[in-house]
Amino acid sequence: MEHPVVLFDGVCNYCNGMVNRTIRLDKKGRIRFAPLQSAAGQRLLKEHRLSTENFNSFVLIDGGKTYTKSGAAIRLLRYLPWWLQEARVLWVVPRPFRDAIYDFIAQNRYKWFGKMDQCMIPTPEVRARFLE
Repeated sequence: MEHPVVLFDGVCNYCNGMVNRTIRLDKKGRIRFAPLQSAAGQRLLKEHRLSTENFNSFVLIDGGKTYTKSGAAIRLLRYLPWWLQEARVLWVVPRPFRDAIYDFIAQNRYKWFGKMDQCMIPTPEVRARFLE
């Protein structure tokens, strides 16, 4: 894949907020997106041998490799502005600790931020950055 791809829970308000923030921060438009529930998301999950039903992590596909949970979040930072690059130092924190925090947020995201009835519909301005 030419561009990194973020697969996200399309009905999660928090996840949609993070996608919208990433779109705003990715001024070069390098990152592509697809809801986990979409046909494109399901196809990519199958291609990368990931669960097509468990949506407790967003997935980053970058350079043919898949990243999930905290690893995906840290890897995604390389495509965002310089002032966020210092956060990449979180790689030194052992993955079980990083993922425990990630899992806690993921388990509570609907309770804290709510859930939509359907996946978000991108605006015409960013539609080209979403996989079909």
